[in-house]
Amino acid sequence: MSQLSKDHNGNLKNGLESKLFEPIKMGAWNLRSRTAMAPLTRCFADNQTGVVGDDVVEYYRKRAADGIGLIISEGTVISPRGKGYPGIPGIYSEEQIKGWKKVTDAVHKEGGTIITQIWHVGRLSHHELAGNLPPQAPSAIPAEGLVSRFRKPYDIPEEMTIADIREVVSQYAQAAKNAIEAGFDGVEIHAAHGYLIDQFNSDITNHRTDQYGGILALRLTFMKEVIRAVIDAIGTERTMIRFSAHKADVPNYMWEDPETAIRTFVEAFNEVGATLLHPSIMQFNRVLADGKTMHQLVRKYWDGVIVGVGSLDPEMAEQALEEGTIDVAAFGRPLISNPNFLHCLKNGEELEEYDAKKHLNILV
Repeated sequence: MSQLSKDHNGNLKNGLESKLFEPIKMGAWNLRSRTAMAPLTRCFADNQTGVVGDDVVEYYRKRAADGIGLIISEGTVISPRGKGYPGIPGIYSEEQIKGWKKVTDAVHKEGGTIITQIWHVGRLSHHELAGNLPPQAPSAIPAEGLVSRFRKPYDIPEEMTIADIREVVSQYAQAAKNAIEAGFDGVEIHAAHGYLIDQFNSDITNHRTDQYGGILALRLTFMKEVIRAVIDAIGTERTMIRFSAHKADVPNYMWEDPETAIRTFVEAFNEVGATLLHPSIMQFNRVLADGKTMHQLVRKYWDGVIVGVGSLDPEMAEQALEEGTIDVAAFGRPLISNPNFLHCLKNGEELEEYDAKKHLNILV
């Protein structure tokens, strides 16, 4: 990965001159730079309680000390039934809230800003992970393959009733309130990557014939209800939404008509009063329609804040920031292998490449 970005003439800039390092007012947050730490599932919480420990405190503290503008925590489940991986944290119990309070205190002492990604995996689970209950989903359609890091086949999910849907919407709202109690500066709603909200959004997993099924605009109803509930709980200026076409269990999936899909999503976000978006794609520069990337298509229809992500390097990020395609650039794996990521960029120092064999199962 490049350490420095380029100006419009193709010349390398000093890292300190980069737009990446400008402060920005984003929602309720005064960020030190236009950088974010993308949510990175690490599975280091206590597997029985979902409580994070001192190793997780230190992990986030280091990134805050490096000057990252916004830290988005790893996916944090809103209920025992929302769990889909061993060792992922929760935000639904008092013990979990107390554990996260140590993290947020440490980040704030370093001058950082941190939000938590609230998450329900839906059908991408197994009853042994989900409190010995069947996974929940919009329709009783099982995913193919094995549960990641658990290596057992996905269970057949239980189709959610209207009462189930109302309960889960309330769990999202309560998780957002719990996050604020834990000291987080806000939340990101995980509505991407084939998890529960995205399962409602997708015709692959949503075969319902009630108000939650049908054409895309109707399939987005559950997502809109979740967003409304969270905004009502903590405010739109503290609520970010992550969405995408990508699915963990169907990695090559793409919307049939990407521009129409994105316009439909943006209409839904505007309808519920959202202001902060985090569109997610695996390759930031992938062209989807009309010569435009996902983030460029979102910007075509969206005037609010956009956080960009997708195997970004500093040069891509700088260009997108200069063009106004995105407002903040999120980096993922480089921040696992380099707690001093921004320091390296600013000073032209070599970055350690992410190596799954080395970094997946350790916190540095």
